[in-house]
Amino acid sequence: MTDIIRLTEKFVVSLLSNELDEKFVFHNLRYTQQIVKRTNELLDFYRFGAPDDEAILLAAWFLNTGYTQSYIKHEEASCNIATTFLNNLNCSIENINKVCSLIRATNPHHMPVNFSEEIIRDAVSFYLAAKSFLADIVLLREEQSLLGIASYSPEEWYNKNIKMFGKGHRFHTAYALEHWQEGKIDNLRKWVKNKDKNREFVEKEHLKARFKEENPERGVQTMFRVTMNNHLKLSDIADTKANILLSVNAIIISMVLSNLIPKLDNPSNSYLIYPTAVFIIFSVVSMVLSIMATRPKVTSNKFTIKDVENKKVNILFFGNFHKMKIEDYELAFQSLIRDKEYVYSSMARDLYFLGKVLNMKYRILRLTYGVFMIGMILSVIAFSIAFKYLGP
Repeated sequence: MTDIIRLTEKFVVSLLSNELDEKFVFHNLRYTQQIVKRTNELLDFYRFGAPDDEAILLAAWFLNTGYTQSYIKHEEASCNIATTFLNNLNCSIENINKVCSLIRATNPHHMPVNFSEEIIRDAVSFYLAAKSFLADIVLLREEQSLLGIASYSPEEWYNKNIKMFGKGHRFHTAYALEHWQEGKIDNLRKWVKNKDKNREFVEKEHLKARFKEENPERGVQTMFRVTMNNHLKLSDIADTKANILLSVNAIIISMVLSNLIPKLDNPSNSYLIYPTAVFIIFSVVSMVLSIMATRPKVTSNKFTIKDVENKKVNILFFGNFHKMKIEDYELAFQSLIRDKEYVYSSMARDLYFLGKVLNMKYRILRLTYGVFMIGMILSVIAFSIAFKYLGP
């Protein structure tokens, strides 16, 4: 890959990712990358010279960039974008003109006049032979509808594709005819054989795409879901850590009470009293802190329907509604689901207070682990001193 191709790829990916209207559900970066992939496949087979390869690949990358400016005259817009970009890279006028000529050759009404144009035309129309053909034509139909270019019924769209398959398209290169034509014929055969199913599929996919378009907040919902799951996982981790410390300290204390404490009745073992006290005190403090980190807290406030109407309460949290009557809660819930802003506000409150609880848990846990670590160190030091200087 030459430096010019590499820089062009970076530029086009950024342009189509950031400036292309989201309504372009077919003529987008994914489709462009597919064209480039098939162009490379053809070039690898025919092994052109480097200048021709470069011009064809540049055209493949740039041919959809014009959609960022215009749908009807996108080829000319693509040429303008390519010319400006390649001029800045000091490309020769001859090479730029060749790139623009290849971009214009992708117009369906243009008849290829040389082998380079045949390659780019075949790469552009590969989707007709692809296994994803049914999904692709649904996206193409949806794109035209969203952009106000054309609106087809399932029957009209079916007939249009039959016509396009039959007379409106043909592959030009020998490679495409040998390797892709069979896939195209297979798609046509399935399209004709399963006419009713295909129309039903197109209609269903159209409705799915329309639903997605009319519900842009799905991304917001996904954000809430992922963030909430992450917070709950962090809460589980905190509880697990606290339970580990609680169990360890309980074992330590039980062992001390059963093995060490009885020996302190003997006056000869009095030197063990202070180390044992340090050991037990720090273990008990660690247990108390662990319990504090996991101890649930339930609010005791009682809210009314009026509070819900004024959006002063989050009824998604059980601590706020556990004292409400079932009838009041049902009315409150109906009021909530009718107000999208109230729903998002309640979810945001849930995340906020869950974050506050997590902050408290992890701060106590950090203190607990610190107390446990210091207690173990001081206990070992205390026992060492007692055995060395105070022991029998």
